[in-house]
Amino acid sequence: MLYVVTGPPAGGKSSWIEARAKARDIVIDLDRITRALTGPGAPQWNHDPIASRVALRARYAAIDEAVKHRDEVDIYLIHTMPSSTWRTRYQRLGAQIVTVDPGEHVVRERVAAMRSSAMNRVVTRWYRHYRGGAPRPAAAQASRDW
Repeated sequence: MLYVVTGPPAGGKSSWIEARAKARDIVIDLDRITRALTGPGAPQWNHDPIASRVALRARYAAIDEAVKHRDEVDIYLIHTMPSSTWRTRYQRLGAQIVTVDPGEHVVRERVAAMRSSAMNRVVTRWYRHYRGGAPRPAAAQASRDW
């Protein structure tokens, strides 16, 4: 089974997976991949742009290979804000999409305690566009007065 775990930064996605995944299961988490690809002392979050780019490519390769084995092992994939294209792909693969969201107040407290303040922009974006697990359409905008 493929589980796609979404939710805001610091929302508990990794903890949700740790409570369920077994040793043989596959866990695809961009933070874990980036940590695996960087040297000692690299930050746990907010990685260097080059390391992040390399890790993202590794994540895509991991997804492509892992989904071939979803009938043999469970796959847990963290995807904070999947686009409609990714959601469609996951649905075609028979994924169960799980949203982990302890609430905006809790998330903001965790970000303040554990993450860079720059992560607040991502939190705001998630709550504005993805609350409830699915991307929300952009708000209608008035046409320009030409």
